[in-house]
Amino acid sequence: MTQQQVSTAPPARAEGLRGLCGGSVQLPGDPAYDMARSPWNLQMRDYPAAVAYPAFPDEVAEVLVAAAEAGLQVAAQGTGHGAPPLEGRLGEAVLLRTSAMTELEIDADRRRVRAGAGVLWGDLADAAGRQGLAARHPSSPDVGVVGYTLGGGIGWYARKLGLQCNAVTAVELVLADGTLVRATADQDAELFWALRGGAAPLGVVTAVEFELFPLETVVAGHLSWDWTAVERVLPAWVAWCADAPEEATTAFRLLDVPPDEQVPAELRGRRIAMVDGAVLGDDASAAEVLAPLRALEPEFDTVARVPAASLVRLHLDPEGPTPAYASSTLVSGLPDAAITGIVEAVGPGSGTRLAAAELRQLGGALARPDPDGGALAALDGQFLALGLGLGGGDDDQWARQRADAARFLSAVEPWATGRQYLPMLDARTETRKVFAPGVHARLSAIRHAVDPGDLFLAAHDQT
Repeated sequence: MTQQQVSTAPPARAEGLRGLCGGSVQLPGDPAYDMARSPWNLQMRDYPAAVAYPAFPDEVAEVLVAAAEAGLQVAAQGTGHGAPPLEGRLGEAVLLRTSAMTELEIDADRRRVRAGAGVLWGDLADAAGRQGLAARHPSSPDVGVVGYTLGGGIGWYARKLGLQCNAVTAVELVLADGTLVRATADQDAELFWALRGGAAPLGVVTAVEFELFPLETVVAGHLSWDWTAVERVLPAWVAWCADAPEEATTAFRLLDVPPDEQVPAELRGRRIAMVDGAVLGDDASAAEVLAPLRALEPEFDTVARVPAASLVRLHLDPEGPTPAYASSTLVSGLPDAAITGIVEAVGPGSGTRLAAAELRQLGGALARPDPDGGALAALDGQFLALGLGLGGGDDDQWARQRADAARFLSAVEPWATGRQYLPMLDARTETRKVFAPGVHARLSAIRHAVDPGDLFLAAHDQT
């Protein structure tokens, strides 16, 4: 990790921000500064020129104007799950935290929700579930709704319903000049297109509105084996994926389960091979879909009909601030040679220190460009390969986890599509690797039009 030289005094230019946001601005040397600057991902250690906590759009506008006048850039952040690509670049920037914007409104009749930029997915899933509704939510309850939604969003219904960013019906944001805009398909349509998966900071998003769908319960859970069964289970799961209906969305993981009380007791402290996910439809059709996987005789089988809102915790992702490292790539397929390489890289005997080596099932609706979608209308790949490190300790341990993630991804590199999915990539990269040339050029033109002074600090290289 890169560690900046720590200053106990704020840059003189940042002093003009004091008193904004009702006094909720912290500068280096202030008693609450260290707490304010710390993101969810504790791997990142950075020292912004100031940290601001606006509660309303007009307070956001005040911060933007003051930052521009001071010659500082601005980086907006909700929870800080996606903070690592900004590491080492916040010293001359204002970190604008949106966590105070927690308004949440559900219109059950229209099946729409409006969520402020500080709303977390666990809260939204619970609120929607009480009204018999569900969203295309992520696999963790403490991820921010806005960041996940506008980044793309691969949820447990994704192969049937597509990306969460394409469920968006409106985005409310404050532009660089302090103007509040509500972008929709009919108003500021180019901006609306770019915001949905475009990866460019076009303003500070204060709220999003998106579609919900009727779903009270769903068949979901995990099938787990000791990780020594990987050579038998992984090829069977890959073959099953080829014929699985779009109603099924799953993931395969080699998982180093922590001895955590949040984890089922039978899994704690073990290395396991796990297939988890959800199947839309009735019990009989779900049982038929899952029969080939159950024929592999899992040691644990928790798959059952459960409240849809509970799926936000299905993946056993860590909750609360956690040091984490993620690296991923999209792959076109997993032939036998790829499976052999994966087992050698992260299976028994590999010595891997990764918390998880994951293969997320894509395809279906995710592969079909949404005609009304945004900049990220589909994903190019049948699987997403993800290496995840957690709680790495000192820099040497983090370096080893990064090396293990690289070894895992190298095993599937011959089948990589050449495209990347930024929400699951902590290293800074070029957005040209995400978008086709025409899409990238269109995004660049929109960004220059709405932020000509380059006020907003981009997590990834936009050139």
